[in-house]
Amino acid sequence: MQASAPDIWQRKNWLGKLLGLGIAVAGLFLLNLSLGSVAIPPGQVAKILLGLEAGQEAWHHIIWEFRLPKALTALLAGSALACSGLQMQTLFRNPLAGPFVLGISSGASLGVALVVMAGSLLGGWLLADVQGLIILAATIGSASVLLLVVLVSMKVRDGMTLLIIGLMFGSLASAVVSILQFFSEAEQIQAYLIWTFGSLGGTTREELRLLLPIVLAGLLLAQFLAKPLNALLLGERYAESMGVSLKKSRFLIILSTSLLAGSVTAYCGPIAFVGLAVPHLSRLLFPTADHRKLLPAVMFGGAILLLACDILAQLPGSEKVLPINAVTSLLGAPVVIWLIVRRRNISKSF
Repeated sequence: MQASAPDIWQRKNWLGKLLGLGIAVAGLFLLNLSLGSVAIPPGQVAKILLGLEAGQEAWHHIIWEFRLPKALTALLAGSALACSGLQMQTLFRNPLAGPFVLGISSGASLGVALVVMAGSLLGGWLLADVQGLIILAATIGSASVLLLVVLVSMKVRDGMTLLIIGLMFGSLASAVVSILQFFSEAEQIQAYLIWTFGSLGGTTREELRLLLPIVLAGLLLAQFLAKPLNALLLGERYAESMGVSLKKSRFLIILSTSLLAGSVTAYCGPIAFVGLAVPHLSRLLFPTADHRKLLPAVMFGGAILLLACDILAQLPGSEKVLPINAVTSLLGAPVVIWLIVRRRNISKSF
């Protein structure tokens, strides 16, 4: 069946907007590599990346050892959080759902808190001295909560019940963290709080080799789930009438979200508002309910937002770096408020 003229126009319009987002990602990526305590001209950055010019040895070291891993982390983390946020909003048909509603962030926080507090019993470790152990603990913590949520998802049919149970798991983990903080010393509390601020600069090139395939696997799985997500958007009964297996689809959506949000939280700490704000902005730019078009849009949008936030956090020209979590919240909260005021009833998207 031949596509109609309006369909062809809509597809070209979507591709044009997506190309624009891709160009914005490339521009911000290059700008992210250029700005910092040492300003490097964008042209020189491009030549160093392409190996066309030797340039200053110090610039090579700064770009390849520090700025490139950080920029790639921002690219991956932004895409992952935005994509997982879209999946959660669709699964629960809740405009305020985000990638951490299932307690993944709280589980990771509990794992990190246990390591930091245990450090006080084993000679007063500092967070920077056990970075690998911190990543492992955050991964185990988020994976443990994921396992519990998956087991529950196989027993309950109602998505809202699953949402409430996920929030309860998060509350339990947060309660244990609070108890640990009460009995810990000020040095350990400070180390834990620094982790909760979030950071894109702590990921090394070796760690990126592990983070990259995990995030790519989660993004590919999300794209594979586009049709079930479209059906779920119209309600669980409608999805079942279309032949969608709710248990299987819910399990795969939770698995994809956990791979994306869990890996990012383990390596970067909890990063707020990206997964909540970007899906709404993408729906505003791409007025469609088709997840085959929305998923690539939110991936680009998340990368754009986190790259921009990282540029602001670096305070170009200064040696100080703001916590990335603070910057994303400062930008994300006004965006969500503006969207609610502008659209009056944001739940109409679901």
